[in-house]
Amino acid sequence: MTGHAFDPCEPYLDRELDEVQMREAEEHLERCSYCRRRYRFEVSLRRYVRTAASEQMPLGLREKLSALRTPLQ
Repeated sequence: MTGHAFDPCEPYLDRELDEVQMREAEEHLERCSYCRRRYRFEVSLRRYVRTAASEQMPLGLREKLSALRTPLQ
């Protein structure tokens, strides 16, 4: 982590960082109130977006999107 801004906020939220990067991000969030607030906002925003979408995705579209997924390694 460098500076004040929590640069890997999105990758941290998406759990795309390796173990060392995750630990550094967590340590930074413990020390930096600005970035901690930003992180909490992003978590809240994602939660809101997930719950606000009330329209169901058509089954055909869901199947097409599922077929595009890259398997986890």
